[in-house]
Amino acid sequence: MTTPTDSKSIVIDSSGWLEYITADAKADLFAPFFEDQSRIVIPALVLYEVRKVLLQRYTTTLADNFVSDALRLRIVPVDERIALSAAVLGIDYQLSTADALIYATCRREKATLVTSDNHFRELPSVMLV
Repeated sequence: MTTPTDSKSIVIDSSGWLEYITADAKADLFAPFFEDQSRIVIPALVLYEVRKVLLQRYTTTLADNFVSDALRLRIVPVDERIALSAAVLGIDYQLSTADALIYATCRREKATLVTSDNHFRELPSVMLV
């Protein structure tokens, strides 16, 4: 699937940010989701994951540019409601801690998760790219 959803808000998973920023193989598939930035919600954990990978594998400049752009969007911190919801979602859907926290953020924000990670495939409100 390569077209944005009709959902008001979207969360682009770390994989999507990295594909897009680094012009990797699926960058063109993720590009439409970055067009309307007013729809993008960023879980704080995505900030961490993307910056870490950019610092490890690419350049500080690329990592800093990502942070500069991302901080202009709506960042959702991990709070107690997200943490508690993630615990249940992690068990129910067999998600890692990071994925459960990102998915819990999507659920709280009533956002669609846009990702290329197959372990989200069968979850509600997920668009696999």
